[in-house]
Amino acid sequence: MQAPVKKIVLAYSGGLDTSVAIHWLKATYGCEVIAFIADLGQGEALAPLKKKALATGASKVYIEDLREEFVRDFVFPMLRANAVYEGGYLLGTSIARPLIAKAQVEIARKEGADAVAHGATGKGNDQVRFELTYMALDPSLKILAPWREWAFNSRQALIRYAKQYGIPVTATKAKPYSIDRNLFHISYEGGILEDPWKEPPQEMHTLAVPVERAPEKPEYVTITYEEGNPAALNGKRLTPARLLAEANRIAGRHGIGRVDLVENRYVGMKSRGVYETPGGTILHAAHRAVESLTLDREVLHLRDSLIPRYAELIYYGYWFAPERETLQALFDRTQRRVTGTARLKLYKGTCLVVGRKSPYSLYHPEMATFEEDAVYDQRDATGFIRLNALRMRIEATLRKSKVQSPCLAGRQAKSKVGQGTVDIGQQA
Repeated sequence: MQAPVKKIVLAYSGGLDTSVAIHWLKATYGCEVIAFIADLGQGEALAPLKKKALATGASKVYIEDLREEFVRDFVFPMLRANAVYEGGYLLGTSIARPLIAKAQVEIARKEGADAVAHGATGKGNDQVRFELTYMALDPSLKILAPWREWAFNSRQALIRYAKQYGIPVTATKAKPYSIDRNLFHISYEGGILEDPWKEPPQEMHTLAVPVERAPEKPEYVTITYEEGNPAALNGKRLTPARLLAEANRIAGRHGIGRVDLVENRYVGMKSRGVYETPGGTILHAAHRAVESLTLDREVLHLRDSLIPRYAELIYYGYWFAPERETLQALFDRTQRRVTGTARLKLYKGTCLVVGRKSPYSLYHPEMATFEEDAVYDQRDATGFIRLNALRMRIEATLRKSKVQSPCLAGRQAKSKVGQGTVDIGQQA
């Protein structure tokens, strides 16, 4: 027996899963279902989705433009931390889910709904990301996860259900892989991509052109940072969302930002994903370049040692957890002087840093030069090196004395009866 529910707010994308979910939730719980569509820069007209949701059974549809909030309050803090999961994934889907769930909770409060729902499967990460956010922001809400409740066991079963009830969907048996897009990236999973040996089809390229079709001439671009945040592109100041969109356009035409990887999901299984993050890739490289001038060595090394943990927290869905917020505060403290400009060279899928400058630069040519200078006494390095090598010199001396001593074996042997046992290693 299903728990009684009065009103549900569903995170709705218009795809196969959530299209079926509207009909199924309404039929199963016998209550009102409100569809919520988050505009995160999907690059498609969202107005038709409202008509589709209403035709499928939704009583009301919310479409909210969250693009600026998404980039300013979620993507940029993540970029300030240089977050990368397992060496390749820039977390484009992961970072979107907490914002969608946050807005969903706000709508539930406004509408007096007592439940929220999502279309994430019981095998993936998104279910965790959505539900951890729901619980962190409003633990009183009931959480409904259709994939963990209904009898369907595959996308093909959903397609058959949709056909049976006249639910319009875009997924087909010929093209069943899942697509998720926002201003930061686009991802592809499932279907033909489930064989990790098969190369993704060329027609899947959306944000980044195939490198074979990228321009034959390189393009130079400058990105200016202010306190760790991108502020201008090629000298032009833009809002966060507009800057990221322009970075996507420029980097995408050079085939930059496409990765194909097998990652470790939070639930324990491995998954193959193909991602395109052109703008994020060049923003990440430029940020690193400005940091290389402005961050103290030990601060940089300490921060970098914490990046894997921070990225893992975002991937797993702990955006609103106290440990993520604590790390964010530490990382943001390091960004106070990360102000400057990086110059990048984009060519055939590559992004090279070819220049960087900052008013807070800790790089001093008169110190680093290989030519004659009057500010650094190279003889000071002798004592520095000897002191740092002291422990290794002691170890080497002891090791050498044991090997070369002709009396070593005899002195380690047992003494005459009544005199005990003597070992040179213990004496030393």
